[in-house]
Amino acid sequence: MRSREGMGTPQLEYAPATGPMPVSSAAPEVGLSRAATLLFALAAGLSVANTYYAQPLLDTMARDFAIAPATIGLVVTLTQVGYGLGLIFIVPLGDIVDRRRLIAGQSLLSVIALVSIALAGSAGMLFASLAAMGLMAVVIQILVAFAATLAPPEKRGATVGIVTSGIVIGILGARFVAGLVADLGGWRAVYMTSAVLTLAMVLLLLRALPSGRPSVSTDSYLAILRSTPILFLQDRILLVRGLLALLVFAAFSTLWTALVLPLSAAPFSYSHTQIGLFGLVGMTGALAATGAGRLADRGLGQWTSGISLLLLLASWGLIALLPCSIPIFLIGIVLLDLAVQAVHVTNQSIIFNRHPEARSRLVGGYMVFYSIGSATGAIASTMAYAFAGWPGVSALGVAFSAAALLIWAASRRLPIG
Repeated sequence: MRSREGMGTPQLEYAPATGPMPVSSAAPEVGLSRAATLLFALAAGLSVANTYYAQPLLDTMARDFAIAPATIGLVVTLTQVGYGLGLIFIVPLGDIVDRRRLIAGQSLLSVIALVSIALAGSAGMLFASLAAMGLMAVVIQILVAFAATLAPPEKRGATVGIVTSGIVIGILGARFVAGLVADLGGWRAVYMTSAVLTLAMVLLLLRALPSGRPSVSTDSYLAILRSTPILFLQDRILLVRGLLALLVFAAFSTLWTALVLPLSAAPFSYSHTQIGLFGLVGMTGALAATGAGRLADRGLGQWTSGISLLLLLASWGLIALLPCSIPIFLIGIVLLDLAVQAVHVTNQSIIFNRHPEARSRLVGGYMVFYSIGSATGAIASTMAYAFAGWPGVSALGVAFSAAALLIWAASRRLPIG
């Protein structure tokens, strides 16, 4: 494969094949230009933002649909439930079908779901549309697996880090954009605007992405689905990395789901735009994503994970001081996001090297753990806040972070190469 870049959209081309690939072989390791890598990051960031726009808008949605504050976390939880189902039933298709067509199809269906959210007339329609949008948002993971397959082995961690940087910017930038657009045109305008941007991205991807069928496989769809949990049950490294993902993203979701509740109330009474600015502070996690990928390429994945988990645990001591000091709280946000994204990229770099022929299944299975953690953190954090305020939210974050550190410590001697 070779890369071609002109004045317009970056184009990727495959060199002519010399013969059929073995049935069970992985895709050939090929190059990926800087421009193409950035396009992957942009597309992934826009897609993941769709699943996070709701977080700074929870209070407004609750008022519009008369949803109780203790249960408004369902807005995020149902999105993650849809996302989890997509990880199980859609992402593994990337190992047996053309990834370009899969990416385009999912993105178009995302546009429909986003329009449905914007036009929702009842809580039931809102929840169903959010679940459908989450289901289609797993296109993010197909993009990550595709980028990892196209990248050469010695740069795979760095490439995954760059794409993950786009995802981090999408996650945290979504809060600011959602708050700003909601203040100008209401929360429904957020989803209608995203529908337009997602449609534009579909057209760009159709021009730029190469055909993405990774191999000539005779495996059936059901065989692919069955093999995914088997991979994680038989490989302890995969299972440990999945459990770490579950716990660190439970901690991540605990902070970002509950944050809007104290900041929108007295004594702060911040607007949606002001609350969204806190997400921009967390974008420093994007820096950790690229750096962690490079460290993983050098064989330092285990220690990168351990140090990051220590930072995650320490961050909650600062986050707990939100009522007393906003500056200290902001430092805690920076530490938390740096730690979470460093662990996430390291996890992906490690699992992609375990079974190259099954990268879509690996990222799908791994992100199921992520989705369970995010959903758990979302609903648990709003309940903790309802019953114990911000100290309860902070205690919940400490529990998730400490559990992740203990799992890493118990498994640190497992070989990951």
